[in-house]
Order: sequence, then C-alpha cells, then structure tokens
Amino acid sequence: MIEIKNLTKTYGQIKALDDISFEVNDGEVLGFLGLNGAGKTTTMNIITGFIPPTSGTVTVEGFDVMEKPEEVKKHIGYLPEHPPLYMDLTVREYLNFVAKLRKVEPDKIKANMEYALESVKILDVADRLIMNLSKGYKQRVGFAQALIGNPKILILDEPTVGLDPTQVIEIRSLISNLKKKHTIIFSSHILSEVSAVSSRIVIIDSGRIIAQGDTRSLSRSIGGKNLRVSILGPKSSVLSAIKNVYGVKSVELAEVHDDVCTFDIEQAENEDIRKALFYEMAKRSYPIYALKSLDDNLEDIFLGIVKRGGAKGGRS
Repeated sequence: MIEIKNLTKTYGQIKALDDISFEVNDGEVLGFLGLNGAGKTTTMNIITGFIPPTSGTVTVEGFDVMEKPEEVKKHIGYLPEHPPLYMDLTVREYLNFVAKLRKVEPDKIKANMEYALESVKILDVADRLIMNLSKGYKQRVGFAQALIGNPKILILDEPTVGLDPTQVIEIRSLISNLKKKHTIIFSSHILSEVSAVSSRIVIIDSGRIIAQGDTRSLSRSIGGKNLRVSILGPKSSVLSAIKNVYGVKSVELAEVHDDVCTFDIEQAENEDIRKALFYEMAKRSYPIYALKSLDDNLEDIFLGIVKRGGAKGGRS
C-alpha cells in the first residue's frame, strides 16, 4: 500500500504540491487525473524517490521514501512519461542492463526478463535494436523495464502520450492485464483512459487534491445533477413539465439550441425518473431528443469538479 500524507513541494515561490493526502490500496488501479501542470508528475517523482518533498511523508509497503529509499525502490516499477531507453541496445540487452542496475540476483535475471517480455508481448522483437522499433513497441519496452524485478507496484506516468489510437487501445489492454498481478497508479489528463482502466480516481488541480472516489461518488460531489435531457419545446413550459415529474429534486437549464432545451436534473435519492419523464413529455407532445446519465460520464464530472475547484495551472 502507498500512503501519502500532507505532501508539499515548493520551487522557490511556486507551490507545485499543496498539502495533498491519499492512499493506494493493494491490488487497486488508481487513476491520477489532472490537467497538464496540475502536479501529477511531481507527485510520482516523490513517490519513486526521484525528488524529495518539501514537507509531508510518503510510505510504500510501510517504508518511508526518504528514510528507506532502497527498500521502497524494490517494490516499485516506474514508467516515466519519456521511457529511459538506450537506442543502440537490443531489447534483451537493455532489459539485462536494467536487471543488473536493480540488483536482481544473477540466477533470476533470465526469468525476470522472460516475464517482462511475455507480459508486454514483445518477445518477437527481443533481439532487435530499440532504435528500429515503432513508437508503440518502444513504449512496451518502457513497460518491460518497469516490470524487471517483478515489483508489486507499477507507477505509470502518461503512458499513452504520443501514441496513435490503435496503440492507445493496446496500452489500455496491457494495463488491464497487468492489474491482475500489480497495484497500479496510472496518471493521465485524458479522461477516457482513466475511466477505462481505473477502479478509483484522484483528481488533482493546481497542486491540490480536489476530489477522489469512484465515478458515481464523484458525480454526486458536483451537485448530483445525474441526468441530462434534451427536449423540443418552449423553455418555460418544458421546465415546468420536468418539475412536475415525481422524483425530480432540482433542475437547471444547461443550454438552448434551435428550440431544443437541455436540462441537468438531480434525482431524489433512490429514484429513477426516466420512465415518468418520458410519459410526462409524451402527454404534452414534447419530444425527447436525448437522455443520458451523468453518473458514468467522466468528462462531465471532471470538468465540473475542476471548474468548481478552480484550474489555475502550476507545475507538472
């Protein structure tokens, strides 16, 4: 488990991290979500021991990062945004080099390398020079080096940056397979990626944690507007009709376009108003053009939370 308490990092007058605290549980895939410059990479660099915090503590499997850095690093495999590859080595030569750097016992190096190669599906290019690989394969080599030593925890910083859509899907699939054996922190500013692979989400903005939880709990945290409906009809009459539906706790206008009014609706707890809403609109001859749940729409949740928290930029 990773435990982060009151973590702060300053660069002169700039506060890159501002008293953040969260935990990562064993076997969890934690999505670390934030805009560029929010503080994600700074946090990961502190967890992995690359830079010290200004204040606060980070413990990994019970070891303090500052007091027992060597012990911490035994438990962590780190894939930075730009993988540290040596282009003039073959994949196998590179992984052998990484294994020696990580002090893997000599009689276990081969097994470690085979596990990494098989896990990320690059056995077919193991004897090729890294410089001759595609960007997607180079990223897989980066994953492979993070797996050397079979660490319990994987920390992945923006692992799909610069990849084409097919490669992005492949990397997501790879992460889904790795989570069966590893605890994972996966940072991104791309909402669909975090939603696709994470069991829990921490949202950071301007160096502060502004929300955390699963998608449903985060949706509730921005006010519970958990339905969005677009209806053709006079704005005031449609609004009145929606308020007439049993189970509607609150409703507000989101936008109007070509006489189609879009409303965000908060349902009362344990209520599902969709059927009653349909019949009410049908009775009044107001066609429903679109109806969607916001509970599972991470983009709406993320933008709503960041807007409330106030995105001011910062260091990454």
